[in-house]
Amino acid sequence: MAAPISQTCAAVERSVRERVPPLLTDLYQFTMAYAYWRADRHNEPAVFELFFRSNPFGGGFSLFSGLHDCLMFLRSFHLTEEDVEYLRSVLPPGSDPAFFSFLRGLDCSGVTVRSVPEGTVVFARVPLMEVSGPLAVVQLLETSLLCLVNYASLVCSNAARFRLAAGSRRKLLEMGLRRAQGPDGGLTASRYTHIGGFDLTSNVLAGYLFGIPVAGTMAHSYVTSFSSLEEVWPQSLAPANGDLDSTDPVDLVTLSRGWLGRVCQLLGVEPDGVREGELAAFLSYAIAYPRNFLPVIDSYSVASSGLVNFCAVALSLCELQYKPLGVRLDSGDLCRQSVEVRRAFRACSDHFSVPAFMSMIIVGTNNISEHSIQELNEKENEIDVVGVGTHLVTCTLQPSLGCVYKLVEVRGRPRMKVSEDPQKSTVPGRKCVYRLLDSQGQPFLDLLCLHDEPRPQEGVSLQCYTLWQEQGAGPVTVTPSRVVSLRQEVYSHGQITHPLRSAHEVRQSVQSSLKTLHPRHKRLQDPEEYTVAVSEKLHAVITEVSRGGSSSSSSGGDGSKILLAN
Repeated sequence: MAAPISQTCAAVERSVRERVPPLLTDLYQFTMAYAYWRADRHNEPAVFELFFRSNPFGGGFSLFSGLHDCLMFLRSFHLTEEDVEYLRSVLPPGSDPAFFSFLRGLDCSGVTVRSVPEGTVVFARVPLMEVSGPLAVVQLLETSLLCLVNYASLVCSNAARFRLAAGSRRKLLEMGLRRAQGPDGGLTASRYTHIGGFDLTSNVLAGYLFGIPVAGTMAHSYVTSFSSLEEVWPQSLAPANGDLDSTDPVDLVTLSRGWLGRVCQLLGVEPDGVREGELAAFLSYAIAYPRNFLPVIDSYSVASSGLVNFCAVALSLCELQYKPLGVRLDSGDLCRQSVEVRRAFRACSDHFSVPAFMSMIIVGTNNISEHSIQELNEKENEIDVVGVGTHLVTCTLQPSLGCVYKLVEVRGRPRMKVSEDPQKSTVPGRKCVYRLLDSQGQPFLDLLCLHDEPRPQEGVSLQCYTLWQEQGAGPVTVTPSRVVSLRQEVYSHGQITHPLRSAHEVRQSVQSSLKTLHPRHKRLQDPEEYTVAVSEKLHAVITEVSRGGSSSSSSGGDGSKILLAN
């Protein structure tokens, strides 16, 4: 039975607080905070933006995730006495003792966060979060926020790619906990792969904390632990239409041995090759879970042992009015084997008049990658559920999303990092972010504007410049049929100001967001690049600052100069 929502919400917040304390950061964040404090700049109003520079996996999009955990972290942010004493021991000798008194009173009550909604399809260079507040505090938040967003968004995007590759018919099971980068990586992966499109998880804690449906039956070790039918105990099972404590249970071992001979004859399998220990394992498990019978059938040989043993036990369960679930394949050619298994199911259904065999599922779980999922669509197969572990949770095609957290404004004056590599330059100033949609309701351009510019109007043409376009390229003219503001305030005055959503609710947002995206941007290989642009006013600011000049006409509305930060 699921835990009450209030209980699980409290458990989630406690988990985030324990996993992401304020000391989970880089030392230089505290050294900078001290230097700001010594210069009496620690309370200057500042604005940072969090974004990534290129779409992951060579794809055309990403999914913004991790906001929920960021908000939990902000709400609980404070330094304990033990934290402060440790910092005193690691900061350079001679640090002013008054700084540590300052740290004791530090919290996020002065921080405001405006963010893209979690679960939104996002693109490179678009600011996902704007974090504003006292300079020293918002600087201290950098590493922790990046840690919470980077992997969550990466693994969520990876899951969405697996879902696109698999199509909508097959269910996807996440089973990567044992291969994840530590317990926290495993828990994060389970939550955000579900949000990205996976249906089930093997992770019990993720099921408890996040309400994700859990699934799992047996491993090969269970099968190979049995060697003979004498190890099956108890050996009997009451019919499903009676009580399991009924006085007239049926000897399932004898019943299954009778079915085994008939199945071997039907499928043309030599009885001498059938493993008795495997049959014993299946029987023992079926007696324990007669309504959830789904064993792995490739511990030895699928064709000569596992399949016929399963059919014998499944037919026995059907005779007792139970409904077996199906089988799992974990090695070899999954496509070919699944076809053979389905053929055997149909043969048993027809020959023995057992309709339940027609609805049993086949689960495939053999080192599945995005490429092998795509192959399922190209080869004949009968796989209903695909279990994915290593390639999903470790994101083997790309280990990091590469989100960055950059200063864009101090004391109301924009700041810009200028780099010899244009991709590493930043866009100065506080901004509004708009998504422009065409007449079909599909997004075609994300527009960055200075925060004091008027909102683009639906049906009204505007000129803008593609971000980091070739030098000398002119503006483009676009006419949006619909304009969506991507930013919403989610945290202010120490409180979460936008309702938190469950993993299931965010998952629904992901699927809705993906449906609006044009197929050319969703292609897994060679997608068309999505356009991110800046307004004419913001473009003028970027151009002047990148040339080493300053601007007073487009500096955020206060007439001050834009300052460079190389």
